[in-house]
Amino acid sequence: MELSLESLTSFRPPTGTLEQWNSAYVRVEDYLRAHRIHNRLHLSRLIQQTLVRAAQRHAAAPELDPTTLAAEEMEKMMDDWFEKILGEQGRPHERIAVEGRVALLLADGPEHWPYAFLDGTNIPAEFAEAVRRSTIQAGPDLAVSSMVPRPIDLGAISEAAGETIETIEKLPVVRVLLLWGAFLAMLSVVFYLTR
Repeated sequence: MELSLESLTSFRPPTGTLEQWNSAYVRVEDYLRAHRIHNRLHLSRLIQQTLVRAAQRHAAAPELDPTTLAAEEMEKMMDDWFEKILGEQGRPHERIAVEGRVALLLADGPEHWPYAFLDGTNIPAEFAEAVRRSTIQAGPDLAVSSMVPRPIDLGAISEAAGETIETIEKLPVVRVLLLWGAFLAMLSVVFYLTR
């Protein structure tokens, strides 16, 4: 759909209120800005194109919310565009949506090719190649493996310390005597240093 300057300024949907369409406009604009589309002219074209498609659907079913229709049209436009660029027709929506968006950001598409985003007729070859190279490839399939628990070897010092602590815990009288001995030793050190 070719949009002229006249169509950009004369968009008046036959159904829905001005407030509903303003809300749809803001939602689509925010969505595009989240995808780092900041060129105002291109942003205006994409919003207009989305709202025209949503208005056609709204005329057929006026009980639906224009904002919801605009969001659905934006998703459909992006899915179709990513299918075309990635060359993966027939893949599930979720898969195309995720792979396409990640590849777009990894290729830094909005920065290097600001007018290529959602342009179905004039996709630069280097842009398409950069997006295809940035797609996520699944790793190897998961395989079942078994891990047998093994005792942890902490060395001789930790083993001796563990045995000493176990012995002290078994003999409460020795434990109390050691604690008192440690307390008296610290007290004598403090007394010796303050003299």
